[in-house]
Amino acid sequence: MLKKNLLVFALSLILVSPLFGASYKIDTNHSEVGFTVEHLMMFKVTGYFTDFNGTIEANVDHKTLTATKATIQTASIDTRIDKRDEHLRSADFFDVGKYPVITFSSEKVEGSGSNIKVHGTLTIRDITRPVVLTGAFLGENTDAWGNVRVGFAAKGKINRKDFGLTWNKALEAGGVTVGDEIELTLQIQGVKS
Repeated sequence: MLKKNLLVFALSLILVSPLFGASYKIDTNHSEVGFTVEHLMMFKVTGYFTDFNGTIEANVDHKTLTATKATIQTASIDTRIDKRDEHLRSADFFDVGKYPVITFSSEKVEGSGSNIKVHGTLTIRDITRPVVLTGAFLGENTDAWGNVRVGFAAKGKINRKDFGLTWNKALEAGGVTVGDEIELTLQIQGVKS
């Protein structure tokens, strides 16, 4: 009976494991976490977070992700203008002293190839909201040093006010300084664990 149970358990692991895929650590040197927001009602400002980490679970055979988690250090925001970055780190926006991290965790992944939807939760300033990222599985490859790598590109949209990022200034001609909608862009490369 014990041998039969062990055999059933071993077979179930073999059958189920391809559904979960392999684990990859996000390679921050070859990945980007970016955003774009409207400025003065007509321009776009683009920025990045330069300090982040996380993992990807990917099923290469099915050309999809099965799960992902990431942590972003809010103090690492970079829009190429020091004064603006200091303001974004202040209590008006990310309040990095009080809320040092942004987190994302997937809950469900749909689709494969160039048509993937990642449903997850995003936490900014200790406020957690659902978010959907749409993207593409870019494939798996081995680099010149023998490391197995996987790639994923995604984008999404959030309303910054949903996360307590409410600071703004009215413009004399009408409108506001900062738009509410934030466009997220991700270029993620992972190294097999």
